[in-house]
Amino acid sequence: MNSNIETLASVRIEPTADVYKIVDLLNRTLKSQDLMFGLSLEKKVNDPKKEEMVFTIYRTE
Repeated sequence: MNSNIETLASVRIEPTADVYKIVDLLNRTLKSQDLMFGLSLEKKVNDPKKEEMVFTIYRTE
């Protein structure tokens, strides 16, 4: 199975404990519309000692 994944948007946010629940809900609800949502934890650009979350929206085909 070959699929293309296109990044539609991405935003950096402060780490929040329950945000993964929203990402899971979006993935389950909008999968049929070829949308996928991701969440990653990365070091802050301006302060590598702290972390931030990156929320990304993808379109799949």
